[in-house]
Amino acid sequence: MSFNTALSGLNAAQAELNVTANNISNVSTTGFKESRTEFADIFSTTSFGSSGTNIGNGVLLANVAQQFNQGNLEFTANTLDLAVSGEGFFILSPGENNDNAIFTRNGEFGVDNNGFVVSNAGARLQVFPVNADGTVTATSLSSTIPLQLPQTAGVPTVTSLVDIGVNLPASAGNLDPLAFDPLQPSTFNASTSLTVFDSLGESHVVTAYYVKVADNQWATYYNTTDSAGATLPIDITGGAVGAGGQLYHVTDFDNSGGYLSNTPDPIQTEAIDFLNGSDPNQIIGFNYANNGTTQFSSPFTVNVLNQNGFPIGRLTGVEISDTGVVRANFSNGQTTALGKIALARFQNSQGLAQIGNNSWEDTIDSGSPLAGEALTSSFGQIRSGALEVSNVDLTEQLVNLIAAQRNFQANAKSIETNNTITQAIINIR
Repeated sequence: MSFNTALSGLNAAQAELNVTANNISNVSTTGFKESRTEFADIFSTTSFGSSGTNIGNGVLLANVAQQFNQGNLEFTANTLDLAVSGEGFFILSPGENNDNAIFTRNGEFGVDNNGFVVSNAGARLQVFPVNADGTVTATSLSSTIPLQLPQTAGVPTVTSLVDIGVNLPASAGNLDPLAFDPLQPSTFNASTSLTVFDSLGESHVVTAYYVKVADNQWATYYNTTDSAGATLPIDITGGAVGAGGQLYHVTDFDNSGGYLSNTPDPIQTEAIDFLNGSDPNQIIGFNYANNGTTQFSSPFTVNVLNQNGFPIGRLTGVEISDTGVVRANFSNGQTTALGKIALARFQNSQGLAQIGNNSWEDTIDSGSPLAGEALTSSFGQIRSGALEVSNVDLTEQLVNLIAAQRNFQANAKSIETNNTITQAIINIR
């Protein structure tokens, strides 16, 4: 019996050595959680119970428990390196047609050839779908989708409205609006230009020319260029007939230099054909009201000059907030919310089943995964450009290694002593 007792001690010491060695080998593994050996004694009983003189029968390995305490954060220069400061796990989909979610604390993510954000094992990072402002539309585990980075910002946006705010110099001399010529600076008092976009995403420069026609009254002409670079006059619907039959609008100011009105109102162009295959019926509106348009005795100044069109964009970068909202930035100045990183937590994290590659699956012991957003409940905060390093304390593990070695030696000595006693009994004559 004593041989079996000592043998169980050897097996227990060997198990502790194995667990400690595994912890030490993963000291540099991102998101790794150390394990701890838990032992229980073996005590023989009968149907009549145990007596006060019963001796235990050794030890058994009761459990190898993972320790999910927080690891330190190590900061990097990669936006797609993610870390969770809290109890949450990243949710991954192992494959395109695999609905069985797996969970990880390893935030070393990259992009595959299809633009999906994946772990170093190829599993796709899951996010909650969001509205344009980044608010989540659904937070259930079944509603999560793979995070995919777009290659373009989609179709171009046609310019349909321009906001302009200018100060027109009250001291400027009056000019004849019928003598306007964009090639003769002496026929207008001031001008400003901006870039607009057609239905194909091609850019065009539109120039506004301001002509003072009377005290507190200005005429405005608009020109652009076609695909060949030739000057293309732009007519204002319902405007006054000006030089060469071009239609312009009139802006009136009060005696204090404040903006009064435009005629016509609203200001809209006739259909513009840029002669490049784009929509020949493009119409652009110009808004001067509430944009700081004035007529003061100071030089011509542009205060506001914005338009709502965009060309096709190229992905230039990705931003991930502390709440997990992923936004794509494009070369055309647009920003698109792609999703919000989904997190999961469990009633009993130690009940999760390890499946390798720093990943776990839920089990009956762990309970069903509870999906949620970062910075809610105890899911934690998401840190972009950071990784959670292994929570293994190397010094502690080396001490455990020495202790396990001593336990092994002590149990081996018990077997040696039992062997000596047995041999002495056999040698009795």
